[in-house]
Amino acid sequence: MQLNTAYQNRIRALVCSLLLCAVQAFGQDTTKVAPADSLSKTLEDVVVTAMRTPQQLMQSPVGIEKVTAKDFARSAAPSFYDALQSLKGVQMITPSLGFRVINTRGFANTTNVRFAQLVDGADVQSPHIGAPVGNALGPSDLDIRSVELVPGGASALYGMNTTNGMVNLFTKKPFEQPGLSVQQKAGINHVHSAVAPAKLFAETALRWAHVWSSKLAFKLNGSYTTGYDWVADDRTDLSPLANASTGLLGAGNPALDPVNGYGNESSNRRTLALQGKNYVVARSGYYEKEVADYRLQNVKADASIYYKPTGNATLSYTYRRADFNTIYQRSNRFRLQGYVLQQHALDYAGSFIRAKAYVNLENTGRSYNLRSMAENLDRVSKTDDQWFAAYASGFNNAVGQGLSPAAAHGAARGFADAGRLQPGTEAFANSLHRLQDINNWDSGAALRVKAALAHAEVQVDLTQQWLQHWKKRTGVELLTGMDMRSYVIVPDGNYFINPDVTKAGRNLVYGRWGAFLSASRNMLAQKLRTGLVMRLDKNDYFTPRLAVRATAVYSPNTKHSLRLAVQNGYRYPSIFEGFSNINSGGVRRVGGLRVMSQGVFEASWLRSSIDAFATAVNRDVNTGGLSRSAAIEKNKSLLRQNSYTYLEPEAVSSIEGGYRGRLLKGRLFVDVDLYYNRYRNFIAQVEAHVPLTTVADSIPYALYDRRQQARYRLWTNSKTVVHNYGAALKARMDLGKGFIADGNLSYARLQQQENSDGLEDGFNTPKWMVNLGLSNDQLWGRWGGGILFRWQDSYYWQSFLVNGQVPAIAALDAQVTYAFAKQPFRIKVGATNLTNHYQASFLGGPQVGGFYYTALSYGVR
Repeated sequence: MQLNTAYQNRIRALVCSLLLCAVQAFGQDTTKVAPADSLSKTLEDVVVTAMRTPQQLMQSPVGIEKVTAKDFARSAAPSFYDALQSLKGVQMITPSLGFRVINTRGFANTTNVRFAQLVDGADVQSPHIGAPVGNALGPSDLDIRSVELVPGGASALYGMNTTNGMVNLFTKKPFEQPGLSVQQKAGINHVHSAVAPAKLFAETALRWAHVWSSKLAFKLNGSYTTGYDWVADDRTDLSPLANASTGLLGAGNPALDPVNGYGNESSNRRTLALQGKNYVVARSGYYEKEVADYRLQNVKADASIYYKPTGNATLSYTYRRADFNTIYQRSNRFRLQGYVLQQHALDYAGSFIRAKAYVNLENTGRSYNLRSMAENLDRVSKTDDQWFAAYASGFNNAVGQGLSPAAAHGAARGFADAGRLQPGTEAFANSLHRLQDINNWDSGAALRVKAALAHAEVQVDLTQQWLQHWKKRTGVELLTGMDMRSYVIVPDGNYFINPDVTKAGRNLVYGRWGAFLSASRNMLAQKLRTGLVMRLDKNDYFTPRLAVRATAVYSPNTKHSLRLAVQNGYRYPSIFEGFSNINSGGVRRVGGLRVMSQGVFEASWLRSSIDAFATAVNRDVNTGGLSRSAAIEKNKSLLRQNSYTYLEPEAVSSIEGGYRGRLLKGRLFVDVDLYYNRYRNFIAQVEAHVPLTTVADSIPYALYDRRQQARYRLWTNSKTVVHNYGAALKARMDLGKGFIADGNLSYARLQQQENSDGLEDGFNTPKWMVNLGLSNDQLWGRWGGGILFRWQDSYYWQSFLVNGQVPAIAALDAQVTYAFAKQPFRIKVGATNLTNHYQASFLGGPQVGGFYYTALSYGVR
């Protein structure tokens, strides 16, 4: 990927700043290394992510979940990443077997840009998506050391759009865990599935870490995963009442639009005047399983080299790469194929200074849009004009032969579909392959994006290095830091363009910088610790924003602590939300920044009002006997001009509290969270159409005829102000004789909406979620086992693809393990959704059944 000169200079400046900080630290870091055994004893209770500096879990001022490799070994989940769904307050949805989405505290969606995912402190997002693709670029089970998950906002410290939360995946360090490890997994899914025969899953992983000397070490990781994805095949009609005024409902609806059928959406429909009535007719389209390749594959690897220049300071370089095929979902579903993500990361960690710089590189390969693929496969045999003309002719001929209107519609579709490509034929396969390489969604389906993200940050413990005397006098400890981030997109002419006409064809750059100052102080004989964090962020195209977090933790003793935090945070538009420029099936999806959509907001009319207007016109023509012109004049007052405008950052204010305690002589650990949030300016989409006329009297006629309007889907801000609250309870009990009981309960509630306009993401979160588990590493001899029951309440799902009720989900996971005595060899046999009850975690996604696996592991644990 070619980067322009200005962007290259920015990268050089960031890296030089990092290296200067690191060199300065080399000469000043004289801290002695703590003995390895003392580190291992404190590891379980030390967390980093909540405050960007090591602290005891009991002292964390916000909710945080920590799980270690030992916890994952006890889990019945097939991978550590899958096991995260059983954490307190975590909602995980499954768009694909290779793409799972983590969310906390409401407003979940299939691309959760409000929740950040880090690996060793480095963001692993796909730059143009603005969020990670599951764990595609993350560590394998062999290299995971621990995971820290912070539910709720963390913008004041990180500024990474972490308004809903973040998760930090920590890998094993070669100095601490050298040696060779291998793992082989084999599994099966689609057992007794209605949409696919049983399919095999396999994953081979290797980790090798070696210490050359007390100062130099390296590690290598690699894994290869293959399988067959879960299938999305929901055939519920999204437009069941489109022809209600003519009595054509159910399977006889000419505008039939199945949830997982594509090419028959609103942009693929027309209103046809046939035999004195108006009928809404859609093209036939194809089902997802006819146009999607469900073969799953992920080849990923990473290599790191670690150098200790002095004391416990460490300088490391890591390269990560993933090449994968999977299904991904945004407003539409995509086949990601030959998709490559890379990361180069340089990290320095000393006693008082931490500095980091990394670059993420993205190439979407031969990926394609499933909806556009279906639309344009339909157009191979006939253009839209030809097809609808044939449909009208076929209908009129059928009626002339004495068929009823319902039968005539069936005959008309058969006549119009003559010569249509049939799935499973060579012609269909050849056309699918050809359209996959056409980078224009009006005539093809290719997703061709090359993008990069460069990030550099430094944080300094001012107190430890320079202000010890001030701390003794005031008791205040200070931590500060700053970071810079830039995104660069190579314009492809379809998905992204450079809006600056003077720079047409040049890379699109979108950047920001931020800085924070954190102050904390112990009071009341060290029992009360208060903190204040202030962060200033400046993003391109926006004025600076200030995020603040105030916290207090009261610990009467080492066994109990109470915490309180008040904070606000911001989410800035992602590259896609700000700069997209996609013509998708006749609807242009345009970024909400003024530089992208200048003039469109002011000239457009809301599609919701256009749909209501068209329905009213058709009803009056079909049942009231009015002419089309008379019906248009009668109902034109239903039309509403677009009142939305250009993007602003999303904002959230929250207050949260909690309690942590060790009870029953330390055998019982309890953690309780309570929170209340207020969201403003949700970044959302609005559909609005621009009539191809400026004559006032002609506008209603143009808005009734889809061929006389330009259709847009614009990123904007919802006018809704949302209040929501919730609570979560976690309990972990040592029952003795090796038995450990785990349980958590989460409650989330949308309290109220002010000025509701329905544009914001749906709350999309179950009111109740429950996880109950029991495990024992030494159940009998060297046999261990564990069982987990998961349940979540039914909830309402709202998205651009489909709205409706998601049924409640209940699943039982289980595993048994055998660990050999004289060899570091371990066998694990397990299952998720053991009873194989197929269920969807959200509407529009796949039905997920049982997954049964065996994992053989050898090497360091």
